[in-house]
Amino acid sequence: MATSENRRVGPVAALSTHRVVVEAIRLADREGVDGLSMRRLAGVLGAGAMSLYHYVASKDDLLDAMIDVVFEEIELPPEETDWQSAMRRRAVSAREVLVRHPWAIGLMESRTSPGPANLRHREAVTACLRRAGFSVVMATHANWVLDSYVYGFALQEASVPFDTAAELAEMTEGVYLPQLPPDEFPYLNESAAALVAAGYDPADEFAFGLDLILVALEPLRSPA
Repeated sequence: MATSENRRVGPVAALSTHRVVVEAIRLADREGVDGLSMRRLAGVLGAGAMSLYHYVASKDDLLDAMIDVVFEEIELPPEETDWQSAMRRRAVSAREVLVRHPWAIGLMESRTSPGPANLRHREAVTACLRRAGFSVVMATHANWVLDSYVYGFALQEASVPFDTAAELAEMTEGVYLPQLPPDEFPYLNESAAALVAAGYDPADEFAFGLDLILVALEPLRSPA
C-alpha cells in the first residue's frame, strides 16, 4: 500500500522543466496569463507549489521559458528566397502562433532574459534584413515596424467579438446597423451594407497591411 510520502513523491518525480512549461502554456491558452500562478499550475500538475521551483526559479523564469516556446513555434525567415517573401512568411507564421497563444502578445518584447529560441529568431530576422541591404539602423526600423504591425493586428484580432465573416455579417445586421440611423450615419450604413454583401472578412486585412509595409520598406535598402 502506498504511503502518503509515496503519493507525494510520485507526481513530483514525473515532473520535468519541459512538462512544467508545456502545462503552463496550456493553462495560459485556456485562461490567460493572469490566471497563471505557481499554485494554480501546481494544482493542474498534481504537485506541491514549492516543488515547481526545482524546475523554474520563479514565475519570471517560467514566463521566459513560455515565451521562448512561442518564439520557437514561429517560422524563421527562410534564406533561399527574397527578403520580402521571407519576412512575409515569418509575419504570417507569427500571427498564426499568436492566435494560438494570445496571452503572449504583451510579453513578446518584455523579457530581459531571452531564451535560445528567442535569440535565434531575432538573429535570423536581423540577418535577413541586413543581407537584403538594409543598414543596421534601417534594419532596426524595419524590424520594429513589422513587429508592431504583427503584434497590434494580433491584439486587435483577439479582441473582436466574432471569428468568421459569417459571424461578422450576423452581428452587423442584428447588432450594429440598428444602432446606426441612416440619416445620421450614412457612410457607416453604406459601408456595412456593402461589406456584408461582399462577404468581407477582417482577417484578410492582415495581408493587405503587411504588403503595404513591405513595399514601403523596399526603397530604403541598398542592395549589393
